[in-house]
Amino acid sequence: MKMWSGRFTKELDSSINDFNSSISFDHVMYHEDIQGSIAHATMLGKCGIIPIDDMEKIIQGLKGILADLESGALQFDFTAEDIHMFVEQVLTERIGDAGKRLHTARSRNDQVALDLRMYLKKQLILVYDEVHKLLDAIVAKAKDNLYSVMPGYTHLQVAQPITFAHHLMAYAQMLARDLDRLNDCYHRMNYSPLGSCALAGTSYPTDREYVAELLGFDGVMQNSMDGVSDRDYCVELASCISLIMTHLSRFSEEVILWCSCEFKFVELDDAFATGSSIMPQKKNPDITELIRGKTGRANGNLVTLLTMLKGIPLAYNKDMQEDKEAIFDSIETVKLCLSAFTPMLQTMTVKTENMRAAAAKGFINATDCADYLTKKGTPFREAYKITGQLVRHCIEKGLTLETLPLEEYKQFSDIFEADLFDAIDIQNCVAQRTVIGGPAPEAVKVQIAELEGRIKMLDTQR
Repeated sequence: MKMWSGRFTKELDSSINDFNSSISFDHVMYHEDIQGSIAHATMLGKCGIIPIDDMEKIIQGLKGILADLESGALQFDFTAEDIHMFVEQVLTERIGDAGKRLHTARSRNDQVALDLRMYLKKQLILVYDEVHKLLDAIVAKAKDNLYSVMPGYTHLQVAQPITFAHHLMAYAQMLARDLDRLNDCYHRMNYSPLGSCALAGTSYPTDREYVAELLGFDGVMQNSMDGVSDRDYCVELASCISLIMTHLSRFSEEVILWCSCEFKFVELDDAFATGSSIMPQKKNPDITELIRGKTGRANGNLVTLLTMLKGIPLAYNKDMQEDKEAIFDSIETVKLCLSAFTPMLQTMTVKTENMRAAAAKGFINATDCADYLTKKGTPFREAYKITGQLVRHCIEKGLTLETLPLEEYKQFSDIFEADLFDAIDIQNCVAQRTVIGGPAPEAVKVQIAELEGRIKMLDTQR
């Protein structure tokens, strides 16, 4: 018998019950449901809305249900409508009429909104911690590769020399912003909807602020209709996760390229690669390929939530039951991907010699040659043209800018002198780029220190 069956003369059709039920996925919120109910019962007793004896029975009964669920002594009934009805039903069976008082001054609408906020707050912290671990791994790898010169690319074409540390720190900056976004999301999420009831609050003299304080919220939702129908925090968290996954996917794509025979910039540890069923020589970066693929799931979940919300009027509508599977899947997906990517990165071997050899190709120091002329008074556009002509000349001669004789340089400009070869030395090209955010080892050290300080500040704001 459903808790709400008084209005109805027939039992719900069994197939519709299955369609309507959410306990198959919302049972994961059992701890939050019980914790919220304990706080609600405590408030009801404190405010004199229910007798103290009933409050104490309810609290002890709920604690017993929690202990039995966690020990396995009590199993979920997956024929129940949802986790909220399941807990209340078991409570009433165990303590009798006192259990029927628990739902006083509360609706499932504000109850589920409370449970979801509490559950997502906990999960958000777990995601934050996994992103933090990856950031720490990136910074550690960057510190080991401050002087590892490699080619930087635009349009996937060799562009200018950088260091592997500089490349890694670009992803560190992305993930640091992800931490910042998660932190902001947490604080906007941290307001209690409990006491909004179905949509219009209650005539009982409840103390919403007291319940919010018991449950660790910063305050209460200021509009009861918004309290039960808001799912902005689900969308915001899903958006944060989509960006994290997008950053992981971009990083994964680079690792896939770097592992290829054409690049050979890195080699994955055998524990984080797979082989082929037919080609014995293969060592495949399957982890990164899976992460790249799973990013589509996270993005799809975000679109699901936005689409679910876009057309529903205030206040609560059953459409909103679709929030949980989408956001729960995004959370589990990003945690799984982060926990796989971090140790893969930590154990990855960096092939510094191959990176340095690749940096020597493709006239990667052409911009520095143009800068050399500019610093000696040649307008940049003219210097750019001269350097382009030099590159074409080198290609025709089968030479590089480093091997072209000085006398041939002078055929293009009298400004060239012997100090040119120091200016276009690849190691020097990198070392001279000391501007804030540049790839010079000293500039990257500053970048690392600044980022570590920023992360520490974020950690204190949690």
